[in-house]
Amino acid sequence: MQTLTIKVKDSFMTEFMKIIDSAKDNVIVQKDKNLELDPYFYERQKKLQKIREEIKSGEMPTHDFEVSMGELIKELEN
Repeated sequence: MQTLTIKVKDSFMTEFMKIIDSAKDNVIVQKDKNLELDPYFYERQKKLQKIREEIKSGEMPTHDFEVSMGELIKELEN
């Protein structure tokens, strides 16, 4: 058995489910648990992967937390 991800327009969903239902002996419909909990899971996952790549490549600068907090505290004390 193979797994396939299909994106279906909302307006076509009812018709699509009728087609899938007619092939129920050969098809197993399984909902993606990630999307049930968070409908934007995969979009956020892609953004996070891009951020991680930018950090690793040095394209996105990072700051040491302890140093940054020390600077902030000094600034607030003045």
